[in-house]
Amino acid sequence: MPPGPITRIMVMGPPGSGKSTLARMLGERLGLPVHHADALFHDPGWVARPREDFIADMVAIAAQPAWVIDGNYSGAHYGPAIADRLARAERIILLDLPRRVTIPRILRRVARHHGQQRPDSAAGCPERLDWAFLGYCWQWRRAVRPGILRVLAGVEDRVIWFRRSPGLDRVLADMDSLGLRLSSG
Repeated sequence: MPPGPITRIMVMGPPGSGKSTLARMLGERLGLPVHHADALFHDPGWVARPREDFIADMVAIAAQPAWVIDGNYSGAHYGPAIADRLARAERIILLDLPRRVTIPRILRRVARHHGQQRPDSAAGCPERLDWAFLGYCWQWRRAVRPGILRVLAGVEDRVIWFRRSPGLDRVLADMDSLGLRLSSG
């Protein structure tokens, strides 16, 4: 029996890898609702929401029958927020791009949207130059990536790994080549 259509997709990777853009494009093409973890994580002013509230929201979204969710939040502190997503995701796309690609993208994003709220950000969180965030981005590959790879170790059969920026057609073709039926939207 062929598998049903893909209706639950995670998009992971470092800041500036294109997670939100790819998630939006997948949602539009496949007719799936898109959820940005960063938008759920922050209250206005870039203040982290209470851990329990963020986890409850992520668990509730993961329980829905259809979604594209971009974002990581894979550390032990937010473990339940990723556990349900991983358990239910039919495909996990890892955009494993190097910082020579991601850092310039982040700087361009800040320049383009400075003082404005991006569609994938929480309400009241305008784009800004944040040195602590840039430091996090610079260290992501060494400090965060190993944890992401550990989390994904048990679900390799559902991971599509990109080390270069893929276009939407490439992502869909790779999903299709795995014998998956994509939802028609």
